[in-house]
Amino acid sequence: MKIMGILNVTPDSFSDGGMYIEVERALQQAKRLLSLGATIIDVGGETTRPGATQVNEEEEIARVIPVIQAIATLGCDISIDTYKANVARAAIEAGATMINDVSGALYDPQMAYLAAEKKIPIILMHNQFAIGETPHAKKEVEPVDDIYIAVCERLQQSVDICLQAGVKRDQLILDPGIGFAKTANESWQLCQQVSLLRETFGLPILLGASRKRFLAMTVSESSQQQKDVATAIVSLVAWQSGCEYVRVHDVATTKTVLQTYRALQGLVDEMGENE
Repeated sequence: MKIMGILNVTPDSFSDGGMYIEVERALQQAKRLLSLGATIIDVGGETTRPGATQVNEEEEIARVIPVIQAIATLGCDISIDTYKANVARAAIEAGATMINDVSGALYDPQMAYLAAEKKIPIILMHNQFAIGETPHAKKEVEPVDDIYIAVCERLQQSVDICLQAGVKRDQLILDPGIGFAKTANESWQLCQQVSLLRETFGLPILLGASRKRFLAMTVSESSQQQKDVATAIVSLVAWQSGCEYVRVHDVATTKTVLQTYRALQGLVDEMGENE
């Protein structure tokens, strides 16, 4: 499994807004995430938290480009977290190697064509936003009859748009969009259906459950640390289900949980051989 470390260069993200606006601080955080086990740094210049105001392209580009240029010197993979093709293009020219589109390439018609032109991976996230809306998370959501079917239908639209634009299937990564227009129960259900989603589409899956509100149902106290533990456990189960990528804020806890599980599996295997 590849761990994607989140690096928000925004003043208003829900858990780390304003912490990494300065280029040097962002670069040091990227180095830290890589040292802890991340293999991809996901740079975003606009928060998609519920109720957030859309950022114009010029401002978003001004936030992310200096940071991406600095991180590119580290030689790691960099994903640009944006739903705007012009921002993604500028980010790729600055050194980004992946696109992470929370609209699933449905907001900006040029996004799929950009991915095809640049021949780089694109993450297509499920997001049930309506035409004319921004793909930000909704404050209030209503449950749907079958969340899995709803996710598959919308993701199929995203896949079709990309393929029609010339994107190759091996460039596509799917994200069920945990916490976006979904109730807590629906988010839990989708976390349990990673293997089914992978089987349905035959494409790699990314899970982005980190610090989402639905995790509050399981924590013993409402704290960021407790949500990071819950995130790591969800990541472990996702990995067991065939998930190839997880997107997290706390790389260290997720990496520790994965390594501990692997160590236990190795010990069990060794004990079995000795019996």
